[in-house]
Amino acid sequence: MGQPNERRTTVLKTFQQEIKMAKPEIRKPIKKKANPLKPGEAASIDYKDTATLRKFISDRGKIRARRVTGVSVQEQRLIAKAVKNAREMALLPYTSSNR
Repeated sequence: MGQPNERRTTVLKTFQQEIKMAKPEIRKPIKKKANPLKPGEAASIDYKDTATLRKFISDRGKIRARRVTGVSVQEQRLIAKAVKNAREMALLPYTSSNR
């Protein structure tokens, strides 16, 4: 009766050793994006400046994420408000023009 239990425990131990020996995935460090806005330019984000706002809009018309553009949280909020105001005033389209 002692043999089946011993065999089971040795198989279990070798399986656990194989699991421990597996190498974990190595993640590449995420590079911080350079802020496209100049230090004093963040306060001057305006809904009428469509050329600047277009940098932060995708070709589909969506507002790009912070991690894509590299702006700070406060700047992202200002950009989002300005884009929404510009859309409301018909300075920027809600969606892309080509379908």
